Amino acid sequence: MKHAAPILALTLAACAAAPGQERARVRPTIVSLNPCTDAILAEVADPGQILALSHYSSDPAASSMDLAAARRFPATGGTVEEIAALHPDLVLDGSFIAPATRAALERLSIRLETVGIAPTVKESEAQVRRIAALAGHPERGEALVARIEAALAANRAPQGPAMPAIVWQSGGIVAGADTLISDLLVRTGFANAAARRGMHQAEYLPLEVVLADPPAVIFAAGDGRANQDRLLSHPVLSRLADTRRERLDPGLLWCGGPTIVRAAHRLGQARRSI
Repeated sequence: MKHAAPILALTLAACAAAPGQERARVRPTIVSLNPCTDAILAEVADPGQILALSHYSSDPAASSMDLAAARRFPATGGTVEEIAALHPDLVLDGSFIAPATRAALERLSIRLETVGIAPTVKESEAQVRRIAALAGHPERGEALVARIEAALAANRAPQGPAMPAIVWQSGGIVAGADTLISDLLVRTGFANAAARRGMHQAEYLPLEVVLADPPAVIFAAGDGRANQDRLLSHPVLSRLADTRRERLDPGLLWCGGPTIVRAAHRLGQARRSI
């Protein structure tokens, strides 16, 4: 009986540790198949939880996150065979996942969560909170939202009228109404001239229209392909004396989350320089 007290103490200690151990076990392992969920997940999950990111995030032409950070994780092409071999608890993807992939994951009893393209900052912040909660780290989601809000506050629109601007992408398409970059333009002191024309995402804006009614700023967001970007660098644009041209990394256009921080600083920098 004299050994009962030490044994009881060890038993109680083991029981006391169990809740923390259980919390650690329930944090899921995750595969992300979308560059936008990649960027958020890398901020809010433990590295050991991330079994793979999408191959897009390791591609300079498609990534919305730091390439070095993305390349620390395995990449997947998104096939069901690759996913199944990793045995994740959870798969994150965009809303355009192939029906066959969705059905296969369901048959394998692998949980799938889809995240759409956020058209506003508020909706992106909601996605950050959702992914952080799914990863088991809601506090990290709140920390990322705080960084987003701080970047927006530091680059808030100045007093005075908004400056008309277009975001002109490769092939002459524009970022129109109901897009995240349009929300960011407004928040940093610009007015989306394409949206004011009633244009929506990925609509074509001819050079002739720009010349006839030029905005104050053209954000050229080309991807470097000469045959696609010739409109953005057309010599006639240099004749627009009252129009300023600014380079905008196309990687800032599509994703929210931590990408908002970089986009807000870039737009704010451009607005202050004019």
